[in-house]
Amino acid sequence: MSATIKDVAKMAEVSISTVSRVINDSKPVSPEVRKRVLEVIDELGYKPNEVARTLVTKKSFLIGVIATDIGNSYVAQIIRGIEEVGKMYNYDILLCSSYGDKETELKFIQLLNRKQVEGIILISEIINEKVKEQIDQQNIPFVYLNKYFYMENVLTVSIDDLDASYEMTNYLISLGHKNIIYVSTHENEEYSLEKFKIEGYKKAIDEFGEGDELICFAKGCSIEDGYDIGKEVEDLVEKYDATAVFLSHDELAIGLINYFYDCGVKVPDDISVAGYGDIKISQILRPKLTTIKEPYYDIGAVAIRKIIKELKEEKFDKGNIKLPFQIKKRESCGKIQAE
Repeated sequence: MSATIKDVAKMAEVSISTVSRVINDSKPVSPEVRKRVLEVIDELGYKPNEVARTLVTKKSFLIGVIATDIGNSYVAQIIRGIEEVGKMYNYDILLCSSYGDKETELKFIQLLNRKQVEGIILISEIINEKVKEQIDQQNIPFVYLNKYFYMENVLTVSIDDLDASYEMTNYLISLGHKNIIYVSTHENEEYSLEKFKIEGYKKAIDEFGEGDELICFAKGCSIEDGYDIGKEVEDLVEKYDATAVFLSHDELAIGLINYFYDCGVKVPDDISVAGYGDIKISQILRPKLTTIKEPYYDIGAVAIRKIIKELKEEKFDKGNIKLPFQIKKRESCGKIQAE
């Protein structure tokens, strides 16, 4: 038979209310009494009733996470960061998968509210303007993570896309590339992060480049989309004598490399290719992909840390967080030899 709170109180020679104070950390208890109660709890293997504890403390120690698809490697890294930091602060994770459906995202926000989660992290790849309305009604800490889009007046954790694109373009220029093609996507999407990446590319070309701004748009962000844009990129290469292509997502870069392989174009001997994101496959691709590393684990870790700080009423930066990025200099980009 499982031990009860009465058993703990009797063995520790204290009142039931004192045991409750120790468990819930609700009111001061002397260090000696706390130590004795905790030792008895450990000896008896007592497990507090979590439902009752939640009712008393008004704390569930649960953080809700709605993810687009945990099968995506970058999403898995974000969730790992969330889980590991959550455990450090004794918070558990309730994980839901939306698979990119707007109604499912909204349904899970309502579900997590009924489960009395103390905060919600949404990892999305779509724009869902009704999300903010739902969150505002629930009045709990919320962090929005999206590698493709942004939402106004909603807390997020990311890298500086303008600065990252600027630095990668500048790196390609430093290798001697004069005509650099930039492949973007989400051409007409109002809240697309692509506009910041394009701005960074243009800024570097204007400041350091000698060639023209060469921009084309893929239909999407998949490997297939990168392959499909190959003919358009090839035409630009021939027309402008371009020697490097910078693509806004690793998947697009991988697709383009595959297209070049099928056409007998060698990377980086004939043309250099750079990506954005540093997904896992970019590190095992041949040639290994030069890319911008987004710190997905850290994004998840910082997101839940911000929620926990708010819950503990600690001081924290209420603005959006920009994390450091890295340019991973690998084999897919070569230096132009001086003639």
